[in-house]
Amino acid sequence: MKAAVIVFPGSNCDRDVKVALQQTAGRPPLMVWHKESSFEPVDLIVLPGGFSYGDYLRCGAMAAHSPVMREVVARAGKGTPVLGICNGFQVLTETGLLPGALIRNATLKFICRDVTVRPETSQSIFTNKYQAGRPLRIPIAHHDGNYYADSQTLLSLEQRGQVAFRYCEADGSVSAAANPNGSAANIAGVYNEAKTVMGMMPHPERLADPELGGSDGRPLFESLVEALS
Repeated sequence: MKAAVIVFPGSNCDRDVKVALQQTAGRPPLMVWHKESSFEPVDLIVLPGGFSYGDYLRCGAMAAHSPVMREVVARAGKGTPVLGICNGFQVLTETGLLPGALIRNATLKFICRDVTVRPETSQSIFTNKYQAGRPLRIPIAHHDGNYYADSQTLLSLEQRGQVAFRYCEADGSVSAAANPNGSAANIAGVYNEAKTVMGMMPHPERLADPELGGSDGRPLFESLVEALS
C-alpha cells in the first residue's frame, strides 16, 4: 500500500501517522505539503490531526481551500480512499466530502484524554480488522469535536450505515456519560456513502504501538493495508 499524508501549516500529528503507516505498510508514506497542486498516484490519502492554519477562521475551513485539497477532492471523487483524523475530519466536512460539521465541544473546553469507542461495522476498508461493537480505547484531543448534522442527515447516516464509530461505555453500551463532547448520537466518526472516505475525531495513530501504551488503533491501519495492498 502506497499512502500520502497531507501536511498543513499547524499539522501536529503528521509524523505520528507517518510512523503508524510505515510500521504497518512497510514503506514510508509520501509527505505532501499543502501548497502542492498534484502528487504521484497513491492508494490512500490521510489528512492528519493538528490545527491547520491555526484554526483562525474555523477548524479546517482554511485548509479545505489549500491548493492540494482540489486534488484530494478530485481523487476522492474517483474512488481513492481518504482518511481524516481529528482536524482532518474537520477538513473533510468543510470540503463536503463528508456530511455534517464539527462544532465546539459542549463543555466549551479542550479535551485531551483516552475515550472508549466502538466500531459500528467491520465491513469497510478502514475497519475490517475490528469486530463490530467491540469497545476500543483511543485518545482524543480537540476543542471542536462535537459532531453535528440535521435530523434528516442523521437519519440517513443511520439508514445507510455511515456511522463509523460511536463513543461508548467500557461494555460497549451507548450513553450520554460516555459522550465527551456532545456529538449527536455519540458519533465519533462517519463514512461517505461509498465508505471510501472516513473521518474520525479519536487518534488511532496515538495508540498504534504497545510502546505508546496500547495498540487499539493499529488494526485500523492494518485494515487499510490488507484492503489496499
